[in-house]
Amino acid sequence: MEEFRRAYARLCVAPQEPVLRRLRELGAAPGRGRLDLAAQSLSLETCGALGRLLPGAAPFAEVALGDCGLCEEGVKLLLHGLCSNTSVKSLDLKGNNLRNVGAEALGKLLRQNKSIRSLILEWNSLGVWEEGFSFFCQGLGANNFLQQLDLRNNQINHQGAGDLAMALKQNASLQELDLRWNNIGLLGGRALLNCLHSNKTLKRLELAGNNVPSDILKAVEQAMNHNQDRETILNETQNRTYILSKEVLSLKDENTKQFLDLMDTIDKQREEIARSGRISAARVSQLQEALDEQHSIMNSLKAKLQMTEAALALSEQKVHNLGELLNAVKQEQASMAECHFMELQQQKQEGAVREGKLLHDLSAASEKNLLLRNQVDELEKKCKVQQDQLFQVKQDLTNRTAELKLRAIRAEEHLEMEKKRFKQSLEDMESLRVKEVGHMTQHIETSERSMQDRIQRLEAIRIALEEELSQVKAAALAERGRAEEELMKVRNQARLEERQQLEHLEEKLRLMTESRNEAQNCCIKQKQMIAEAQAKANQLSLHADGLRRRLEELQQDLKSKEEEKVTEVNKVKVELQEHIGHLQAERTAQDGLREKIAALERQLKALSSSHREALLDKESEISVLLEKLRTKEADISRMKEEEAQRASFLQNAIMAYVQGSPLGTHSSRK
Repeated sequence: MEEFRRAYARLCVAPQEPVLRRLRELGAAPGRGRLDLAAQSLSLETCGALGRLLPGAAPFAEVALGDCGLCEEGVKLLLHGLCSNTSVKSLDLKGNNLRNVGAEALGKLLRQNKSIRSLILEWNSLGVWEEGFSFFCQGLGANNFLQQLDLRNNQINHQGAGDLAMALKQNASLQELDLRWNNIGLLGGRALLNCLHSNKTLKRLELAGNNVPSDILKAVEQAMNHNQDRETILNETQNRTYILSKEVLSLKDENTKQFLDLMDTIDKQREEIARSGRISAARVSQLQEALDEQHSIMNSLKAKLQMTEAALALSEQKVHNLGELLNAVKQEQASMAECHFMELQQQKQEGAVREGKLLHDLSAASEKNLLLRNQVDELEKKCKVQQDQLFQVKQDLTNRTAELKLRAIRAEEHLEMEKKRFKQSLEDMESLRVKEVGHMTQHIETSERSMQDRIQRLEAIRIALEEELSQVKAAALAERGRAEEELMKVRNQARLEERQQLEHLEEKLRLMTESRNEAQNCCIKQKQMIAEAQAKANQLSLHADGLRRRLEELQQDLKSKEEEKVTEVNKVKVELQEHIGHLQAERTAQDGLREKIAALERQLKALSSSHREALLDKESEISVLLEKLRTKEADISRMKEEEAQRASFLQNAIMAYVQGSPLGTHSSRK
């Protein structure tokens, strides 16, 4: 640290005294490896000196430059120096009001630096400058080393959130992202949620204080939980593969050790045989007198040879039996693989059927939504017609408060009935969705249980085969010892047989490991299918939430219309109170007007009834016309079939006529 302070004092013409004091304090402190210049207003010359000292392997793992009031050029020089740094793991730049140039410099840093794992950019203004923030997001997408990123209070809007989502689709290293207290909103939340389908490394995403709906926050939390579960499963599989590879290596080591022990014993026996041969060569001169005895010994050796040949034949038969057992095991494994393949195909077919059902349900839901929208449009048209009628009645006579109240009460009752219908349809949709999700979860649980049972069965088969291997090894060792004791000349053949047996056993082990790997692959595929089903369920829930929000918006529109009606009624009441004096003088004229209004209402009722009858007539005419169209189409299809039959009959007749005529016989002869 002292060398760093001296280098800083040498590079700066006018070094800052607070910076020198802080560097001196850091050099005296016991905890090294951290450059903490927070809350120090750094000049442009200081930033340039630090930018020159930081490249390469600087003596710091953490750099804290928060609340330093850095200028644009100073930030550029500092970050340019950090681009080639290989030792800094954490960088803190909070509260520096970074703008367009700072965002571009940060994007360049993320593209070139390969050591920074944590970057804190809290309380800056990166989101205000769209071009600079998009460049920063491009650098984030190209970076594969950053793990933690803090972007709190950076005024990021929905466009910036879209750029971040594009960067997260490309980034494969970021694990924690903090976006609290920005202006992301609904569109930005949706963009971030959509990018999480392709990003599987992000474990923590904070979106509080961004006006993001609660359903999107829940979906983001579910995606984070899914990524965490995926990482734990990957770690477990890696641990299992590591343990299994260790076991395989230990088995190979044991086999090699046993083989080396056998070779040592064979070499010792060879040495003993050579020693006995030398002793026998020394005693040949003494044994010339006992040639007759040697003849008898040779006869006995011939008998022993015959016995050893019989033993060898038995051992060959046992080897043949072991080969048959291996073939049977291979056939069983092939049958098991076929069964697994058939079951996977069945599961895929069932998944396709379920997807078809879900698509059908979605289409039905969309049709219901369209019907509801049409009903709402009709209601709005009715409301507009009622408003026009109210305006006409207001112009005709202002003393119709009682009738207006009655009409308002009727409209409120009608709206309440429509609300009840909407609520009932929503409850039906929710119950259907809950049933489908429960059915999917039950099927997934059953499939997981079946796969676990299969894995247990395969492990039991592997254990049994390993026990058979140990038994076969013990039997082979016993037979080898007997054959070596009985006859030394057949050792080479026995050695070859033992090598063949070891090769067969190694092939058996390899086949078992392949079957185990296939079972693990099947498990992984099943988990992927489960994850896809969960994603589909999440999409369905999101669609249902969207429909629910649409219905809430419609209800709010209806409430606003009711409030407008109430305000209009209040205005009418005020106008009535103002014109009470004028109305007393016009009572005589009101009777006539009332009669006119009654006549107009009767005319309106007659017109509405006539319109309804006309609509019913038109609907009946449309149904009749549709039936006529259907009958005509059936007649046309029947006529086409008859014409095709007639044409075929005519063609057959013409062909028969041509063949029966002399021209046909002449052409056939040619």
